[in-house]
Amino acid sequence: MTSWDLLTCSIMAQRKPFQRLPTAVVPGSYVIRLHPDLVAFTFTGQEDIDVEVREQVKEVTLNSVDIKINSAKFTSSTVSLTGTTSYNVEDETATIAFPEALPVGAGKLSLDFVGELNDKMKGFYRSKYTHPNGETRYAAATQFEPTDARRAFPCWDEPAVKATFDITLVAPKDRVALSNMDVVEVKDHETDASLKVVRYSRSPIMSTYLLAFVVGEYDFIEDRSADGVLVRVYTPLEKKEQGRFALEVAVKTLPFYKEYFGIAYPLPKMDLITIADFAAGAMENWGLITYRETALLVDPQNSSTQAKQWIALVVGHEIAHMWFGNLVTMEWWTHLWLNEGFATFVEYLCVDHCFPEYNIWNQFVTSDLTRALELDALKNSHPIEVPVGHPSEIDEIFDLISYSKGASVIRMLHDWIGDKDFRKGMNIYLNKFKYKNAATGDLWEALESASGKPVGKVMHTWTAQMGFPVLKVSDKQEGSSRIIEFKQCKFSADGEVPSQGDAAPLWLVPVSISCGSKPGDIHTRVVIDKATTTVTLDNVGPDEWIKINPGQVGVFRVQYSSDMLSRLLPGIQSKTLPPRDRLGLSNDLFALCTAGVSSTVEYLRLVESFTDEQEYIVWLDVACNLHKLGTLLTHTDYEAAFEAFNRRLFHKIGLHVGWDSKEDEGHSVPLLRSLVISRLGRNGHKETVAEAHKKLKSHASGKESLIADLRGPVYGIVLKTGDEKVYETLLKLFRSTDLHEEKMRIARILGSTRDQKLIERTLNFAISDEIRSQDTVFVLLSCGGCKLGRDMLWQFMKDKWQTLHDYYEGGFLLSRLVKVWLHCSCGCFCSVGLCSFSLYSRVVRTL
Repeated sequence: MTSWDLLTCSIMAQRKPFQRLPTAVVPGSYVIRLHPDLVAFTFTGQEDIDVEVREQVKEVTLNSVDIKINSAKFTSSTVSLTGTTSYNVEDETATIAFPEALPVGAGKLSLDFVGELNDKMKGFYRSKYTHPNGETRYAAATQFEPTDARRAFPCWDEPAVKATFDITLVAPKDRVALSNMDVVEVKDHETDASLKVVRYSRSPIMSTYLLAFVVGEYDFIEDRSADGVLVRVYTPLEKKEQGRFALEVAVKTLPFYKEYFGIAYPLPKMDLITIADFAAGAMENWGLITYRETALLVDPQNSSTQAKQWIALVVGHEIAHMWFGNLVTMEWWTHLWLNEGFATFVEYLCVDHCFPEYNIWNQFVTSDLTRALELDALKNSHPIEVPVGHPSEIDEIFDLISYSKGASVIRMLHDWIGDKDFRKGMNIYLNKFKYKNAATGDLWEALESASGKPVGKVMHTWTAQMGFPVLKVSDKQEGSSRIIEFKQCKFSADGEVPSQGDAAPLWLVPVSISCGSKPGDIHTRVVIDKATTTVTLDNVGPDEWIKINPGQVGVFRVQYSSDMLSRLLPGIQSKTLPPRDRLGLSNDLFALCTAGVSSTVEYLRLVESFTDEQEYIVWLDVACNLHKLGTLLTHTDYEAAFEAFNRRLFHKIGLHVGWDSKEDEGHSVPLLRSLVISRLGRNGHKETVAEAHKKLKSHASGKESLIADLRGPVYGIVLKTGDEKVYETLLKLFRSTDLHEEKMRIARILGSTRDQKLIERTLNFAISDEIRSQDTVFVLLSCGGCKLGRDMLWQFMKDKWQTLHDYYEGGFLLSRLVKVWLHCSCGCFCSVGLCSFSLYSRVVRTL
């Protein structure tokens, strides 16, 4: 039996029913002292837990993994008892048995324990980094979400079991030691002159997964927000200036959220810190937010526009969690989307406030809405709100449904009830449940109270059932009125039409409608609550186009009648249709084509209407769709003709954007330039390929540095069209830079080569010591851009499954690798070379 067979068997194995921790004894506060040993990779700990004994019991059960409890003692005003500890590995618990029943009332549980600073990037773990002098050193860091606080100290590791925390860290004097709260006292260690003892102020009432500690070597820069919060960005040594952009975003964001939610950030400080080895994209620990280097650091000379924009979004996302998730926490992981969907929506509010020139809501449609629709149309999707039992199931819902569909549904809700009532409802919700836990229904109740609209009834249809509708739309003219008929049914990626009748899924769909005479205005709003609905639009001329879902705010697809679609085409060519609406027409029609509902020829005719298009988001959608078609046509008689079609389509916009940036050209133009050059080069445009090789040669020789925005497309083009010499040139660039963004820009595109031996080298390079384990997934996926690479990657995954399993042991990166490989193999993502950073950032965001 192979390791792959063993995996299959383990997935199929039945697990006993999960039960939450007993509630006979619950914590109120923890006083914890931890001493990580950065040489032996162990830690020692002591904790005193103030508990409430609600029932007379002789045992206390709490969560604990890979920790040895050396002593356990319970004291109260009437007893002092010593306990013995047993462990349940499967349940991740420790049970402390006492010789007699604990008295009801207040008591204290005191534990002395030891644990391992593991190398699995979860719990309390070690992170390897390189000192500026070239020496390899280690830091200690934490990642507790969802259920790994139990690897750092025995605790009630469930989100609803909140408590306060008094933390003390013992650390070398030459290391930075951080936790959630501000420092109260620093003193010398009692016996070791090389150590310091750092005590932090008491935390607010919070869940265990939001606690954090970091001990390592860092530089920092700081500032204060307008509302007085001290903000620091901690960076690797000698890189503090690379934290300045994130600091700027954080300082602007805190007062914005305070004003938007009507509640101030409750902690005295906020630290943002990079962790060299970090499985997640970032983690919203209250007051000590941890990040990958690529999610926090900006080098003005070597960071791309896309990377900088992504950092702004990630910083905004994590700070949003200070309210959604930290101040008010989901009662159980079933309500995870309350954390992630809201933070994803609010991050766009934040970036739009900080950088209005980004027009970031345009990119929400391509980055979140269309990706969510793509995934949610599959038969193996799931509702936004999924019942979660055993904690091992939690990773299954850290995906684009919780993040992107959740955010899209909230955006639709925000548009339907209006910003004023939305903010009022948020304030009601946050004030009612601050320092407590809440469920989805609590939020709907607050928004319903604020808006007077049936929020709960409408939103239940979006969160409790899988999928979304397609609205089939036809019209007829009666005098000066247009009669619109809507028919809704569930949209499926395979085109399957669901059975009709009482069992057919039905949504309550907020729909907006615009028309050609006033394309920027909403003509009519309606909530469609039946399978078939008729709406009358007054004062609409017979030749006017009608656009359903202007701004692409609704979470549904639209299938227009042929006449309605034909009337919309001039709006594309004249650009009287706004950019998001032009994108929406392209995306919906392509989805209908892939489902077999519409003709691919019809879509390609639509695409030819975009030859004069100049908006990045429209071209990004078109490029993604054509890339998927190209994947299907690989190694067929039509491949060359389709590449020629791409070259013709992108030629005019390629001439428009050129290779050189222009003064005051706007935020989205560098993104568009990168996309267009990549598409032309990868579809064999000779002049573009030649220029890419020329620019790489100048860049590698040091003659003329290649601007950061062009490096991704140039690297991808030369790898696809070049030889082993080009491959070696890029490996040399990889090894010569200390900017992790640049390393990843190269590493996540190395597999673009079409040479079998070089693909094999890339696969092995991915699991070498040169690639951090957190990044292995993306290097492997770089090989998925062609049929040969996908086949080799699949075989490699099977051959090395045990190695990969041991690499990530119980973490979520391995499941991400399998999921994204399957999507790449089906052409469902814009694979390597089209927008590899976009793929990278979307996957990292859900980690």
